Amino acid sequence: MSGHIRIVNDPVDLVPLLMTFHNSTFKQVYDLLNKSWMTEEELCSHLEEGDVGHCLLVLKKGSLIEEKWRMPEPGQKPIKEYRATYNKFRANFQCNFVDLSDLLFIAVSNDEQLRLMVEKVEEELRSGNTSINDIARKFAVNPVFIKGLAKRIPHLDVKGQGLVLLDRSQ
Repeated sequence: MSGHIRIVNDPVDLVPLLMTFHNSTFKQVYDLLNKSWMTEEELCSHLEEGDVGHCLLVLKKGSLIEEKWRMPEPGQKPIKEYRATYNKFRANFQCNFVDLSDLLFIAVSNDEQLRLMVEKVEEELRSGNTSINDIARKFAVNPVFIKGLAKRIPHLDVKGQGLVLLDRSQ
């Protein structure tokens, strides 16, 4: 493992990190990938339960893992393998406690209101409203809250000042 340092300049980037280390399955997957390159199938064989595919999506979205194609045996298909990208962390940001509390809540909560908010945001995106500021204003929340939701949900992402729905098969 190389000495890569994960430098976080935006507090919103804490959401995937906190999700990873707050969930035992995510942490197990990350710990295994911190040791060596592994395929999704190899990861599944080391875990008793948990959705490894979902874990990989969140880790990838948080830029915590890298991927490459494993050279197959003759006659076999290539398969993706993953490993952890960073082994050190540095935070380089300042934010107010309202934003920080929102981001912590989003990262570690299983509150029903979060799920409902995600559904409302997805409806807005499907109707054509992609502006983070417009969506935040409509639901009377901070734009950082909307960005944090996008970091939590694997099929949402932030692009500039807007949100996009990602293909769920990615």
